[in-house]
Amino acid sequence: MPPSAPAPAAHGHPQRWLILGVICLAQLTVLLDNTVLNVAIPSLTRELGAATSDIQWMINAYSLVQSGLLLTAGSAADRYGRKKLLIAGLALFGVGSLVAGLADSSGQLIAARAGMGVGGALLLTTTLAVVMQIFTPEEHAKAIGVWAAVNALGFAIGPLVGGFVLNHFWWGAIFLINLPVAALGLAAVVALVPESKSPRGDRPDLLGALLSTIGMASLVFAIISGPVHGWTSARVLVSAAVAVVVLALFAHWESRVPYPMLDLHFFRDRRFTGAVAGAVLITFGMGGALFLLTQHLQYVLGYGPLEAGLRTAPLALSVVVLNFSGLSARWTTRLGTPVAIALGMTLMSGGLVSIATLADRGYGGTLLGLLLIGAGCAVANPAMAHAIMGAIPPEKAGVGAGINGTLAEFGNGLGVAVLGAVLNSRFAALIPVTASSLPAALASADGERERVRVTDAFSSGLATSQLVGAVAVLLGGFLAAALLHRAQRADSEVAVA
Repeated sequence: MPPSAPAPAAHGHPQRWLILGVICLAQLTVLLDNTVLNVAIPSLTRELGAATSDIQWMINAYSLVQSGLLLTAGSAADRYGRKKLLIAGLALFGVGSLVAGLADSSGQLIAARAGMGVGGALLLTTTLAVVMQIFTPEEHAKAIGVWAAVNALGFAIGPLVGGFVLNHFWWGAIFLINLPVAALGLAAVVALVPESKSPRGDRPDLLGALLSTIGMASLVFAIISGPVHGWTSARVLVSAAVAVVVLALFAHWESRVPYPMLDLHFFRDRRFTGAVAGAVLITFGMGGALFLLTQHLQYVLGYGPLEAGLRTAPLALSVVVLNFSGLSARWTTRLGTPVAIALGMTLMSGGLVSIATLADRGYGGTLLGLLLIGAGCAVANPAMAHAIMGAIPPEKAGVGAGINGTLAEFGNGLGVAVLGAVLNSRFAALIPVTASSLPAALASADGERERVRVTDAFSSGLATSQLVGAVAVLLGGFLAAALLHRAQRADSEVAVA
């Protein structure tokens, strides 16, 4: 068998479960860095003098670079080899982590995070694509369930890992711990992962990557700038206009180029469209919720970094238990994909409402919310990933993985930006001060009564932002379910005819 061929479809690769463990380890490292900064926000604010907008860019620089490059990286993996791209991604991610760990200013850390996003894009496109190649079609659902559990786990335990490290070391250590994991993953990938590629893979769509990156960055910049400079300010209006124009050019280019990053014909498949809607909004709700919740746990409830991380861990634990036990897969099989997605995102929405309405009364309401969000992710995430990959030809597995990863990264970055902007707007309306962040407002507060008023304003902003996220997730769940149901019904009618 030539090295570029996938494993035999009859039995799958003989070491496929071990390989799955290796690529999940590599993926987990990348995903941790989406949320690991959340508990470091007080340290970064204090030691680097970072304002709220700086913190948001430290997070969004990583996710937006990935969002812009994932499709290009997926296309390159299909053409040049998924194993090669996985090795390159691990190496680049390790180097970026080293630079980030040694940064001594907000600007340097933002630049390093953007560099890490390049390596992360190469990694995330290859993990799911390799899964689709080494497992038989009958095993895809189970394997994707494990992959999706690790995916959610990475987002959820970032605060726990970050809190543990910050309790013992300085903030730069949250990046330096990536180095041994990247080295271990690199050795394991070289030794175990088989090479696979499509000889007919299209060349990378570089202009498409540039347009999508500029368009999404401009959009998020407008959202971040709105609360500080005003939604009708020149800065916000210009950046929003750039986003609209560039993203329109991106769509036009993708519809005409013979080697598009995003084949717009995919959107004619209702399964794909429904899964896309759900994938964006599930990460929108979870990413934005965790970003804001960890600040609430530390600033308002007074927990330390490790304590805050431990108190967000139930979300990850519920995902792991439901996916690795096979319960979520059985529910999906029994209910069907559309109903499972609607149920999962309804649970997520309920979790966000619980946090919004009960978080200021102690940890109990937050715990309930985290468990509901975790249960919803465990049910909905694998179903949506399988629907996306199932709507794309097997030889385009890298592009399919790139699309799935782009949606997740974009949803996470947009959730942080939008829900953060909602919180900031509400906070600024209640506390009309010139302070650029909650710590600054607390530092300038005159007496305990004023400090209580500041934290109450932040809690009010948190509740408003979580309710916005809950509505978006709930509507997205029903939209995704409706589209997937219509696609299944159309397929059944064709089969009968």
